[in-house]
Amino acid sequence: MCTKTIPVLWGCFLLWHLCLSSSQTIYPGIKARITQRALDYGVQAGMEIIERMLKEKNLPDLRGSESLEFLKVDYVNYNFSNIKIRAFSFPNTSLAFVPGVGIKALTNHGTANISTDWEFESPLFQDTGGADLFLSGVYFTGIIILTRNDFGHPTLKLQDCYAQVSHAHVSFSGELSVLYNSFAEPMEKPILKNLNEMLCPIIASEVKALNANLSTLEVLTKIDNYTLLDYSLISSPEITENYLDLNLKGVFYPLENLADPPFSPVPFVLPERSNSMLYIGIAEYFFKSASFAYFTAGAFNVTLSTKEISNHFVQNSQGLGNVLSRIAEIYILSQPFMVRIMATEPPVINLQPGNFTLDIPASIMMLTQPKNSTVETIVSMDFVASTSVGLVILGQRLVCSLSLNRFRLALPESNRSNIEVLRFENILSSILHFGVLPLANAKLQQGFPLPNPHKISFVNSDIEVLEGFLLISTDLKYETSSKQQPSFHGWEGLNLISGQWRGKSAP
Repeated sequence: MCTKTIPVLWGCFLLWHLCLSSSQTIYPGIKARITQRALDYGVQAGMEIIERMLKEKNLPDLRGSESLEFLKVDYVNYNFSNIKIRAFSFPNTSLAFVPGVGIKALTNHGTANISTDWEFESPLFQDTGGADLFLSGVYFTGIIILTRNDFGHPTLKLQDCYAQVSHAHVSFSGELSVLYNSFAEPMEKPILKNLNEMLCPIIASEVKALNANLSTLEVLTKIDNYTLLDYSLISSPEITENYLDLNLKGVFYPLENLADPPFSPVPFVLPERSNSMLYIGIAEYFFKSASFAYFTAGAFNVTLSTKEISNHFVQNSQGLGNVLSRIAEIYILSQPFMVRIMATEPPVINLQPGNFTLDIPASIMMLTQPKNSTVETIVSMDFVASTSVGLVILGQRLVCSLSLNRFRLALPESNRSNIEVLRFENILSSILHFGVLPLANAKLQQGFPLPNPHKISFVNSDIEVLEGFLLISTDLKYETSSKQQPSFHGWEGLNLISGQWRGKSAP
């Protein structure tokens, strides 16, 4: 009996473990928070977008038939086509968060001026011409529901749509305008009825078109020849009364391997702030996954040639001491000479309040190749380089730079008092400082793309290093110029930070 019970218990344990694993919470690598200030600005910028969109778009034709009893006309078939909005005003428009649901849009007391072509047909006459239509008392309310699809794209849905135009006034133009304007008022009521029936379907159609565009967003972006970055949503947006949170995966992958790194993200909480339009929290996990992906892809293996080393040392050799000058004379200025540096483990990321450090465990080899001979290793040794990370927002990218804090050879403690060891440690530290880090910083100038919609720029940005994550606080600006793209810009005004580890966006 006992032997039969053991397999059953093991089976129950495995099922319980599988259920526990499948229900494990997935935490984001990036958390973006949209505040009420962003919604208020969205109303302002949205009016510009809607105005341009409406002026470029024709509304559906209005068709119908009415009897004109005062003219003893049984029916008049009408068709209003080529309907275009020439001007509009929505003075009372607002956007507000609906906790756990979405974003509520409300506008009232709106007006619009519309031009249109018309065509009339009746038993007595048939004619065509132009007209102006003035709408007033425009009212709209609806809730935009935000969710995610199976591919991590954001999706929108219109709920509780209600739209109504209270008044419409038609003014016909042309030779017989006096006649037509005399029976314009009886036609305004059916025009208004048809228009009100069309408004919500038109708005729903625009939301559907926007969803189609959202579904084409690249949530998996190629950063360079080594890595990809996953920006997909891991859950539907979290909505409170004061803000909306987007939880993004925020993980790097080696270009040829989309397996998750061998560590998991940990939860982090954005501070309760509302002074900026947008807050972006970038978890330590984001940078750790970048470190692991680049290490796996072999991006941290560097070989410096004689020419490269000479350029750096000739420019920066002052003050390095007699020992460094002798090494430069013996090896660097005599052909050929190489320094090869290879990371032995993924660099270690550490984010503490006001301090962002990157520790690089690696090995260094100094190589030479005499004429008609194979490559010879002059010396090979392991080391750990501790660097500080400077930060700046440039365009829509987070740009990092490295500065060397400490260089330490991996030697037994008893050997550290040896003067020759200390001299050699200084030489290698100088090679790293003047040769390797400038090359690394040149590559880091490419930066990491930050999540932002097309034609939206970051302004008044600030960077803080907090415990376990980086916090970017920024306002937004809609760029009407077609030249603006969500990509890397020039380097004017670059201000790489140090000291207190805070940064500002480039002007």
